[in-house]
Amino acid sequence: MAVRIVRLGTERIANEGLRIGTVRRPPRGVPKSRFASDNWYDVWLPNLAPSAATIRLARAGDSTRRWAAFVRRYRAEMAAPDNIRVLDLLAALSHSSSFSVGCYCADESRCHRSILRQLLVDRGAVLL
Repeated sequence: MAVRIVRLGTERIANEGLRIGTVRRPPRGVPKSRFASDNWYDVWLPNLAPSAATIRLARAGDSTRRWAAFVRRYRAEMAAPDNIRVLDLLAALSHSSSFSVGCYCADESRCHRSILRQLLVDRGAVLL
């Protein structure tokens, strides 16, 4: 049992479990009825996505300074009580269930899911 961090829209891995989309918006041009069958996500949890303003920071350029600002701001957003409760829930569930969380970005190293991975570990989640 554990959490897997994935890129949404990619083929599922055997025993991946429920796929949770941590994105601000659903996939464009995809009917809602196809989200799960097309490997996007089974459940949408936009609470764990960066705000639109924070996403703009990440997209503003490839500089180390901009990325550091994005990381600080996203971590601050995830420190809100409602988000901490969701992270705690996912961390607890990871001890008894297999599921995945993900985003659309191709490069995890420049995506909020790399930070989300660490936030889950910090909350005691079991990750693959």
